[in-house]
Amino acid sequence: NISNSKLATKGGIKVTTVYKNTIQDISGCRHLGIAYEPDTVVSADPETCSKLTCSETAVLETIGCGPLERCQGNNTCVVDTTCTVTGPTVINVHGQLNFIKDRCAYSLVSIPSIPNLYLVANFRDRRREDVSLLDSVILRLDGPGVHIHLEQGGRVWLDNSMLTLESLPQLVHGVQLSQDQTGVTAKLSLSNLNISVFFDGYTAQILLEGPAGSSVEGLCGNSSRSLSDLRLSEYSSTSCEMQYSEPADTTIDCTSVTERCNLLKEAPFSSCNTDIDPEPYITACTDTLCKYPAVDGLNCQFLKAYARACSLHNHAQDGWTSKTGCSSEAFCQDRTCSDHEFCGEKTVSGDTRCFCRAIFSSKYQEINSLGDATVCMQDSASVTLVGCLVEDKRINYSALQLNDPTCRGQVDELTHMVTFSFNSSNRCGTVVTTNNSYVIYKNTIRSQNYSFDVITRNQFQIDFSCVHSQPNIHTATFRIRDCSVAQKISCGAWNYTLIIKAYTDAGRTQVVQLNSQVRLNQRIWVELETNGLDGSMVTVVSDSCWATNQASPTSSPRHDLIINGERYSDCANPADLTVAVEQNGLGTSTLFSFNMFRFTGGSGEVYLHCKLHLCPKEETSCIPNCNAAARRRRSVGSKYEGEASIGMSWTH
Repeated sequence: NISNSKLATKGGIKVTTVYKNTIQDISGCRHLGIAYEPDTVVSADPETCSKLTCSETAVLETIGCGPLERCQGNNTCVVDTTCTVTGPTVINVHGQLNFIKDRCAYSLVSIPSIPNLYLVANFRDRRREDVSLLDSVILRLDGPGVHIHLEQGGRVWLDNSMLTLESLPQLVHGVQLSQDQTGVTAKLSLSNLNISVFFDGYTAQILLEGPAGSSVEGLCGNSSRSLSDLRLSEYSSTSCEMQYSEPADTTIDCTSVTERCNLLKEAPFSSCNTDIDPEPYITACTDTLCKYPAVDGLNCQFLKAYARACSLHNHAQDGWTSKTGCSSEAFCQDRTCSDHEFCGEKTVSGDTRCFCRAIFSSKYQEINSLGDATVCMQDSASVTLVGCLVEDKRINYSALQLNDPTCRGQVDELTHMVTFSFNSSNRCGTVVTTNNSYVIYKNTIRSQNYSFDVITRNQFQIDFSCVHSQPNIHTATFRIRDCSVAQKISCGAWNYTLIIKAYTDAGRTQVVQLNSQVRLNQRIWVELETNGLDGSMVTVVSDSCWATNQASPTSSPRHDLIINGERYSDCANPADLTVAVEQNGLGTSTLFSFNMFRFTGGSGEVYLHCKLHLCPKEETSCIPNCNAAARRRRSVGSKYEGEASIGMSWTH
């Protein structure tokens, strides 16, 4: 009563023998003609960390290092993997590709066992508003306390201090920092995990080495988390998620782009294809360069990133530079650009300069401007041009000047903004003109010696100005019994104040106060004074002054003190011999005097009203000529008028 049955298994034969009602399992594995019992080691190679076993279910199994690990010898597996961040893409340690479409900061690497360690990538726009590229990398250590910033141009910052690096490593907070012609490298070891970060200003590559089973999170590691979960608001601007759109660049030949990106499948790159999949790099290359122009080193950027990833895993790509026409040196390694700029190709020969970022420059391009609005202060004016916008016009901003050639722009070395200014002590050739509403102070930014060149292709000229305006005639009525009254006049950013005071002495020390009483025939001096005007450039002229017994300047009866007529413009009324114009058109204040009077049958109050205007000192007509009986009046276009009133009470 014996029956046998055979069942073939992978790598072995399972034989079951039945003795009556008793079953005995004598399964096993067969390898190279030798049978092995289940749950035994068939063979092992410590140098390759590989092990062949016969499993409990009689299946031959090969056990080795994990997909992100390599054998270190002596049956020891370690994590050895690379993450590449280049352009708008992240190729993580699993070879998966992510595209970043905004201008935010993201966590690249975080280690659960090392809570204070973060590697952060910042993405920014450059030539297009709708494409964001890797801009900088931040290594955060010990919580928020220590930040090492790797930026374009080979700049490395420790918090707010810039570091000077060489090819020999410099230890900074446990991080070995070094720099050569290819870029900056930061290396650190924490909890048996070695991290190496390389950044050339455009591509970051992170090499992770550590014990088997090490867990990596962030864009470079765990791919199950969404981009929004990995976005870091503390390193991002509030508007970083805003999406932009631009018309397609019709000059891009996507077919040629694809052919170039597919060079990664050819020699010498092909020798690395079995260990590092080129497809994510090819996809990143074609998708980016079919939308964004292949300039500023981007034509070589993805090829260089793959070549370096291969070299990190002992696959040197000899001859790749001659194959592609690329250089292994970093692009724009020693040029420093401001936050609103990026370093790019100036000419096809490889010369570089700082260009404006697309989103930053768009607000100026919309209004066809090269800078901000004129800033008008108390006695000065300034205008600031954006250096990279001026350079876009092929203008050397260091050769610009104002009307006075000695007045040159001041360049901010950090922002590359260029500021031109003039003030009361240095007018820089400012021209003062008037119209019906304003006194205008105008200067011009122009190319140096532009009018003496035999030929010119880039003539540059920008006018900028500030203005003064008069007080509103409907709100300029004041009463002396309320003490002196000041009215603030605004025009743009230039302000000045008009103050009207009455005095009972020629030295103007005894101001008519709230409770002052003025006697009939008492001598009164009235001063209209301004604060905030530049006395070297403009004067105040009283055109006419008159008195009424009511607050309204148009009420009647009326008595003229200073007459603005055909015969006696801006001069004392010859019918009132007590009136004396003591100062008019000489500076920023006017002064006249008269003997106090009252209106017959009226109340004990007298209101004075004066019409005045501002006049550029360059106009000889600013000073009234009261000796000319028939002086020609100034043209209305040369004035800029306003009216003020003042009231007084009198007593016997």
